[in-house]
Amino acid sequence: MINNLSRYFKQESLPYSLALYRIGFGILVMFSLARFALNGWIESLYLEPDFHFSYYGFSWIKPIGIYTYLIFLICFCSALFVTIGYRYRYAIIILFLSFTYIELMDKTTYLNHYYLVSCISFLMIFFPCSTYFALDGRKNIKIPQWTIDSLKFLIIIVYIYAGLAKINSDWLIHAQPLKIWLRAKYTIPIIGETLLQKNFSYYLFSWGGMIYDCIIPFLLLYKRTRYFAFFMVIVFHIMTRILFPPIGMFPYIMIFSCIIFFDNGLHKKILDFIRSIFRLKIINDEKFISDPKSFTRNKLVIPVLSLFFLFQIISPLRSILYPGELLWNEQGYRFSWRVMLIEKTGYTTFKVVDNSSNKFQLIDNMEFLTPFQEKQMSFQPDMILEYAHYLGDTFKKRGFNDVSVYADSYVTLNGRPSKRFIDPKVDLYKQKNDLKHKTWIIPIKDDIKSLL
Repeated sequence: MINNLSRYFKQESLPYSLALYRIGFGILVMFSLARFALNGWIESLYLEPDFHFSYYGFSWIKPIGIYTYLIFLICFCSALFVTIGYRYRYAIIILFLSFTYIELMDKTTYLNHYYLVSCISFLMIFFPCSTYFALDGRKNIKIPQWTIDSLKFLIIIVYIYAGLAKINSDWLIHAQPLKIWLRAKYTIPIIGETLLQKNFSYYLFSWGGMIYDCIIPFLLLYKRTRYFAFFMVIVFHIMTRILFPPIGMFPYIMIFSCIIFFDNGLHKKILDFIRSIFRLKIINDEKFISDPKSFTRNKLVIPVLSLFFLFQIISPLRSILYPGELLWNEQGYRFSWRVMLIEKTGYTTFKVVDNSSNKFQLIDNMEFLTPFQEKQMSFQPDMILEYAHYLGDTFKKRGFNDVSVYADSYVTLNGRPSKRFIDPKVDLYKQKNDLKHKTWIIPIKDDIKSLL
């Protein structure tokens, strides 16, 4: 076993795959950041709010006023340097740190593809992506095969967990929440008023999505089905982008990432095409030096990446440690590749009480939150708790003594009637904001069968 692993980590490959991936990944990140800035989202999401929801353990990461634009600029420039392969090692580290900082500034903006970009950029810190087709490249060196396989493995994890998460009774038996979403797409030309209003189409999309996620990695791995699988990748993700615009850059990132499953020959053809467009010259293009030790001298690389993948495998399973229905309480929901599984809306109001005088204040959420923040907070229990603590601290400063904060919250899940979500008798200000089970969430009585 040890000998087999030792031989595997000594295997080499031509550098075309990593070079192409470096270029495409950098361009996608630059496009995403430019899109974010041009749409005015930096100001509306990070500068306008007075309060920002934070991830557990990262409350110290906040927007820094007008200098938040500088973080985005640094991230954009580092992505540019990654693309052209200039000072690559420093550029990819800065890209990972700056992009992850942006991602962690406000929990309200959480999306799976932000997390995926952070994961990919972290992996690329340890990869020799600038040995070819890069400004850094002084000599063409072969790369370790495990670097390419690591990217493949991450994409496989994303797809498998996304597929397994869809094996639940709401998704497969009731076709929810797709039934809600697709019915609302009646304005889409041709299919909007016909196909998307038919009951069978909801089950077609639900079952098709689950089967696609579960089998596409294996079709990509198998050479005979790879081109068909990639065609399916393009069709599936372009369709999701058309039907669900809020999904953002995720479809494009997945389409591009799946190119890594192809052989070096295709990657070289794409790089040659890029070279012909920009009239680039690569010296000694066909001569590559074999140096298997050059990228494994740091003995921490393999252990660190092993821990990374162990986390990726275990983290999506942490929801089994919590009692109750995951889709309702969302304990262990984030960072687990559960993509577009639920349609939840809520209405949550708060009452702040001064127990020493029995004085109380009903809260107008618009005084403290933006409409987008209020919408996201209203059905996510950890955000409700964090906001309750913020209100308690705020009213302490305003002169309240012995403060208590209560929430009156109703939430609807996947088309169900609205139900009370938070125990209105529990003082949320006295509840700790930690990773333990939140006993003040009122359980949903419906039994949602699920594999994960």
